[in-house]
Amino acid sequence: MNRREFVTTAAFGGVTIGSAARLGAAGASSERPVAVKNPRATSGDPLEPSWAERLTITVGPEKADLVGSNQKVIQAAVDSVARWGGGTVKILPGTYRFRNAVYLQNNVRILGSGLDSVIVKEASVAAKLSKDSDWFDQEITFADTKGFEIGDGICLRVKDVEEGGAKVIKRTLVARSDNRFKLDRALRDNAWLIGEPKVESLFPLFSGENIADITIENIALDGNKTNNENLDGNYAGCIWMQDCNRITMRNVTARNFNGDGLSWQICHDVLVEDCLSHDHTGLGLHPGSGSQRSIIRRNRMVGNEQGLFFCWGVRWALAEKNYIEGSKLYGISIGHQDTDNIIRDNEVRASGEVGILFRKERVPAFQGNRNLIEKNRILGLAQERGIGVDIQGQTKSITIADNEIRETQSPGQRVGIRIGPETEQISLAENRIEGFAEAVLDLRKSR
Repeated sequence: MNRREFVTTAAFGGVTIGSAARLGAAGASSERPVAVKNPRATSGDPLEPSWAERLTITVGPEKADLVGSNQKVIQAAVDSVARWGGGTVKILPGTYRFRNAVYLQNNVRILGSGLDSVIVKEASVAAKLSKDSDWFDQEITFADTKGFEIGDGICLRVKDVEEGGAKVIKRTLVARSDNRFKLDRALRDNAWLIGEPKVESLFPLFSGENIADITIENIALDGNKTNNENLDGNYAGCIWMQDCNRITMRNVTARNFNGDGLSWQICHDVLVEDCLSHDHTGLGLHPGSGSQRSIIRRNRMVGNEQGLFFCWGVRWALAEKNYIEGSKLYGISIGHQDTDNIIRDNEVRASGEVGILFRKERVPAFQGNRNLIEKNRILGLAQERGIGVDIQGQTKSITIADNEIRETQSPGQRVGIRIGPETEQISLAENRIEGFAEAVLDLRKSR
């Protein structure tokens, strides 16, 4: 499938299942049919009919199938519809306060009631451990249990005394006796007192690992960052997914998380559209390491540290018609092996340092090469030395075409496009660059 075929397929209802779409009984020839036009539900076959109706369970503070206003009642609804092969959890208007994530399952749709259904993360609490726990243990001992309850989601951070750095372990408290809590799973890393372990009630609001065919839409998520410690997007966010396929996030408002807004790690065929992600201390949208074929369109990212952050090895993504404003550092950031992406028709306003950044990586093989930047509007930079598009390191094979790059304040020492001295094959065509002290600073000329 070439690039044009991929984008066309994705635009009409999501990405095709691939080989499953071509399964069918062999005919007289050795060739199989191109597609099954009228599939039947068959045991073990992932190719199903497109059912007109599935099970729906409503959740709400009153007059719902399951009545309540916390994560437990929503988790119960998720588990119930998953038990019957999938369906919709309809979250009725109300405010829901979470002490743990809702852990999603295959073939589940979360459907909120717009801004009338608001999920708020409760304030985080913290404690130290009073006894060592080994990697095979499934319990920890608190020095002080104040503020913790059975069912809470926790994050255990401990220094790695052998290799340096820190370990992050996310678990749920499932039983207790005095200050001893049992975990839902074994630690799988040592939590020794020499490593100064700290437990905090930190978690994403919606979480998924090793699942597929999930939709989250039409709901508001509030991370309550003023009353929560930081947990970055490798581990959390208003929504956090890892090792998942075919995920849709649509019309989600994600706000005020002390970390990222929407983060997906090693997830493929993710569609994020018409979402608002604002006022996070981390990243607005975070297509994470190894994620392939994300489509990111018509979203708004406002007031975050960075707007749209391509992590490691993000490939074949399409980011178009997004609005990014007031990023404290960078509007869009591209780096480690982020290749073959299209960034088109986005508006990036009032970035702190750089509108679009190609990060400098350790070695040439790690650069974010073969990316297309076209028809974007990069308007205004907060810092006196701000740069519209900054191509660093040994980045190569970048096309920047038909963009409007305009400084709306005084020129200062701002630069429209800076091309680093070690970059190669940087193509500029038909860009309109205005209001900068220097429109294009090509440092390759000084080599």
